[in-house]
Amino acid sequence: MKKLILLLSVLLFSLEFVAAQDEYERSVFVSSSGDSLNYRLLEPEVMQAGEKYPLVLFLHGAGERGNDNEKQLTHGGQMFLNPVNREKYPAFVLFPQCPESGYWAYENRPQSFIPTQMPVGKEMPSVFQAVKELLDMYLANPQVDKSRIYIMGLSMGAMGTYDMVSRFPDIFAAAVPICGTVNPTRLSAARNVAFRIFHGDADDVVPVAGSRQAYKALKAAGASVEYIEFPGCNHGSWNPAFNYPDFMKWLFTQKRNKICNMLRQ
Repeated sequence: MKKLILLLSVLLFSLEFVAAQDEYERSVFVSSSGDSLNYRLLEPEVMQAGEKYPLVLFLHGAGERGNDNEKQLTHGGQMFLNPVNREKYPAFVLFPQCPESGYWAYENRPQSFIPTQMPVGKEMPSVFQAVKELLDMYLANPQVDKSRIYIMGLSMGAMGTYDMVSRFPDIFAAAVPICGTVNPTRLSAARNVAFRIFHGDADDVVPVAGSRQAYKALKAAGASVEYIEFPGCNHGSWNPAFNYPDFMKWLFTQKRNKICNMLRQ
């Protein structure tokens, strides 16, 4: 009987989880080159006519790749469904899903995650070009506040976050890379983007040096950057990051200021 009750409890939880995730609209974007990109969209719960709302682009990690248009919501999806967050921080939230064979910013998984050995000067893979075109489509929405465009990502998605803001720094007000890495020589281009970087110092998948060197490079470039390191935390540093005090408040208070950005150039 106890096993049956446990099984039913797990089943009920799973059904509730799926039902909650269904608040995200399912869709497929077709890029200019004909590539299909699965994605989920969460809109502000209540949209007022004439009001503008921020947009968050969320890039998942390698474990959530696929074609089910569901796994990309595994980490972070519930955070935006929290009713308090929905009330306090109404926003458009995009969760694209990378195909199993892709790796967001790179054609293939980099051979080394050591920062100085990370790729530089590579063309955007077709899947990442599709993500950029998807973003552009929503940037054309008159209810999207173009001064409050945010990007965050986990692991592979954090690498994509660094890549996207380095290529298109004028789009983003803030970036939140979690347990990622990047060649630090690329980051001077993103000096006008506000960063909050998270990593666990015991990460045995993506070395913590990736975030430490990114922080130093951004600091040297004059960027507004914070670095939070979790002692004893392995690769899943997104869990303490999502629970970090003022995680959402910090993100949604960031805003692009053209005058300040010009002064910092």
